[in-house]
Amino acid sequence: MFNKVVIANRGEIALRILRACKELDIQTVAVHSKADSDLLHVRLADESVCIGGATATESYLNIPAIISAAEITDANAIHPGYGFLAENADFAEQVEKSGFTFIGPRAESIRLMGDKISAINAMKQAGVPCVPGSDGPLSDDDGDNLKTARDIGYPVIIKASGGGGGKGMRVVHSEAALINAISLAKSEADMNFGNATVYMERFLDNPRHIEIQVLGDGAGKAIHLGERDCSMQRRHQKVLEEAPAPGISEKQRHHIGKRCVRACEEMRYRGAGTFEFLYQEGHFFFIEMNTRIQVEHPVTELVTGVDLICEQLRIAAGLGLSYKQSDIHIRGHAIECRINAEDPNKFTPSPGKIKLYHPPGGPGIRMDTHIYSSYNVPPYYDSMIGKLIAFGDTRKIAIARMQNALDEIIIDGIKTNIPLHHRLMHDGYFHEGGTNIHYLEKKLAQED
Repeated sequence: MFNKVVIANRGEIALRILRACKELDIQTVAVHSKADSDLLHVRLADESVCIGGATATESYLNIPAIISAAEITDANAIHPGYGFLAENADFAEQVEKSGFTFIGPRAESIRLMGDKISAINAMKQAGVPCVPGSDGPLSDDDGDNLKTARDIGYPVIIKASGGGGGKGMRVVHSEAALINAISLAKSEADMNFGNATVYMERFLDNPRHIEIQVLGDGAGKAIHLGERDCSMQRRHQKVLEEAPAPGISEKQRHHIGKRCVRACEEMRYRGAGTFEFLYQEGHFFFIEMNTRIQVEHPVTELVTGVDLICEQLRIAAGLGLSYKQSDIHIRGHAIECRINAEDPNKFTPSPGKIKLYHPPGGPGIRMDTHIYSSYNVPPYYDSMIGKLIAFGDTRKIAIARMQNALDEIIIDGIKTNIPLHHRLMHDGYFHEGGTNIHYLEKKLAQED
């Protein structure tokens, strides 16, 4: 096992990694920006190093500064968390070349899955179902692109090969709009990702977002830990997640999980990863793989009993998988609400000082957060300040416990999206389960 790990992130995930390291008796180094010297994990870490200014470019995206921090503290490994450099293949490569262990997949796996076209081709070879599409990048020939769209069938969606988060995407319902949509998608992709390559897929009009959690040992063995439903989204950003997904049978879970495991084994995948699918009319369609730990990993931990961060550390240290597939059983139900520092109606960021923070409690309640009373939420980073998770023997119990927890939690001094989660927990369609990825957007539009 490692002696010392650099935590190359901030906020709740940095604190989550620190706690796992302490459990495994690993010393920790917290790297932080000038704006984050008061973060809770910085105070709790064995050592801390300021790596730059307040912006992410000056600090959490500063590769030389992070590697230097590992060198001067004599660390063994670097954990990137999620976001920032977590899926940066160049960073993973430089970490390994500098003599440290990158706690995540190999650089080649990140590159393979980071390009949507190469990822889709790899999944097809492994037998993972994919959305019917162009099977490669779109050319500059308008005639070819029009024919491709006709073959696929309208509506189609144009997607950036090197991106995500809804950028570089255009839904096209008619042939007349196709060429202009491709041009706009290419421009947006180039501006956001430095890669103008786009591809085309059939647009599914009533899909859910279902993802499969996997762990690989890097030597050809892998397991899956069931699915999560992440369909409650706003502007392609997840708001609420749950596990297991309502309406997905054990047979379906085994069927799609087995294919994800096969793909991991073929690429000798190392560490934690997530296969993301659109699910419609009983069919799964692969859209991308996230080569990192996910924000929503706690719901999987609660229904499987597996500590995913500890598993990341163990695998990276060369200790292999702690579990066989036969050890993984789904029990109960878990729901996670992402708590953001933002206006619950306008969704504008709400940085500032938290005058009072009171966490909720009770059976089955978990709160992953770095905030505390008097903590000042900076304006420079993502607005998520915590994750409230409720677990119960049934989905109905998990919802009831989440309702209680939302009633109890107090975050005074800034605005948060807690009122939105209140509305969702009392929403009849959410209670039924199985809402699609467009549901929340439509609900919010009707409330305006």
